[in-house]
Amino acid sequence: MKNYLKYFGITLLVIAIDQAVKMLVHFQMDFGTPGQIPIFGDWFKLHYTTNPGMAFGMELGTEYGKMLLTSFRLVAMFGIGYYLYYIIEKKNHPIYILCISMILGGAIGNLIDSVFYGVWLNNAPYNAPTPWFHGQVVDMFYFDIWEGYVPDWVPLWGGSYTALWPIFNIADAAIFVGVAIILIFQGRFFPEKTEPSKDEYQDKQALLNEE
Repeated sequence: MKNYLKYFGITLLVIAIDQAVKMLVHFQMDFGTPGQIPIFGDWFKLHYTTNPGMAFGMELGTEYGKMLLTSFRLVAMFGIGYYLYYIIEKKNHPIYILCISMILGGAIGNLIDSVFYGVWLNNAPYNAPTPWFHGQVVDMFYFDIWEGYVPDWVPLWGGSYTALWPIFNIADAAIFVGVAIILIFQGRFFPEKTEPSKDEYQDKQALLNEE
């Protein structure tokens, strides 16, 4: 029970910090460039913006695309939550469990925006069929590494003026860090099962025969 409380507690902590920062940004900052706050020169800023769709502002091009996306996120949240319960039960590597806890917290943090912010913060797009499930995700951390015009031949972003680095939030950061750690240390989290050597096999057979 202690482990469940610890790891699901980490999930709740990510959600709490994410939502607290978003509320501070919404109520204490002006939207867009006028409210921008430099932190480290021109390359790291606080910049209040909203994301109506998926990562990097991409959207599903139908009237109910956002609702479908939010519904998918809702199903994924329960799937990740069950998986977290499962790996705690199986006593997987504690850092791996921590990563999944962070990913779950990030997923729920952004899901709250999508489900409720259209009503709570009135930030659903003007053409949304309903404010429920059409809330826009609040982003604020902006690494201004490069801005400029992207050539037309570049997939997805071609033909537009954009920034090299996306604007993100605490939930996005938790998901990114969790996934990055899993990818870097996957060999430790998922060690390959090696076949026993011939001598080890013979020793094991000898013990079985003695029994």
